[in-house]
Amino acid sequence: MLDLDRLLQELGERGGSDLHLKVGRPPLFRLAGDLVPTAYPEISRAELQETIFRMMGPAVKKRFEDNLEVDFSYEVPGLARFRVNAFVQRSDIGAVFRLVPLEVPTIDSLGLPEVLKMLSAFPNGLVIVTGPTGCGKSTTLASMIQHINQTRPVHVITIEDPIEFVYTDELSTINQRELGLDTYELHKSLRSALRQDPDVILMGEMRDKETMRFAITAAETGHLVLSTLHTVDAKQTLDRILDAFPDEARQLRMQLALLLRGIVSQRLLRRADGTGMAPAFEILINSPNVRQIIEEGST
Repeated sequence: MLDLDRLLQELGERGGSDLHLKVGRPPLFRLAGDLVPTAYPEISRAELQETIFRMMGPAVKKRFEDNLEVDFSYEVPGLARFRVNAFVQRSDIGAVFRLVPLEVPTIDSLGLPEVLKMLSAFPNGLVIVTGPTGCGKSTTLASMIQHINQTRPVHVITIEDPIEFVYTDELSTINQRELGLDTYELHKSLRSALRQDPDVILMGEMRDKETMRFAITAAETGHLVLSTLHTVDAKQTLDRILDAFPDEARQLRMQLALLLRGIVSQRLLRRADGTGMAPAFEILINSPNVRQIIEEGST
């Protein structure tokens, strides 16, 4: 039988970020950016299927059966939470676990740029965190929400797929909603959020035209909106949003010039001493010069 909790504990002890489970292979750890086999035996189809299905509640299992893939969260008490993606490959189940510490990180504890505190202090507008998958966007956003939690008496609503970090109310009141558990449909939950008297909305990834439009509308109506895109830098981020609305480009440029507070682009780079990975940032702040460039279409 696959001892999943023991595997996840070892992953944490070795400073890993991800656990990969595949039928016919031993479990693999992501260590300092590399995928490394463990000393455990190869995983059988039966034990992996039993292990993953045992973790799923009825709603999550139904989503998996309908879509052949699903995101959900799993917690090892006293160790960490994990964002889990289960999927089907070559008719077998597979899964990847991403480690999420139980303690919500702060901007200071992560050594992130101080300008993130300024971006977290805006009463309204749009802040976008960008970068490739696995570069730490969710962790950066969590540290910004935690900074708000510690410094501002506001109402924060998060809509996540799944919930990763769990916040404890400090100065802020934070309501976290997980797709598939607390709400069934992203677009409906976003529209509903505007009727819940929010000050800050964390909406995860802007996946499509409708979620982009919501982010702009919510920022325009006086809310601070935090979101992500899988883009590499500020220019590509602006182009991605504008390309989604080709018939509204002029109006959208005016809106973005007014509403955008900043774009935080990040990626993980291997440390020179080989001891792990470190984040590198490019941060665009919407200054008067930047605002003019956006309005004129010179991005």
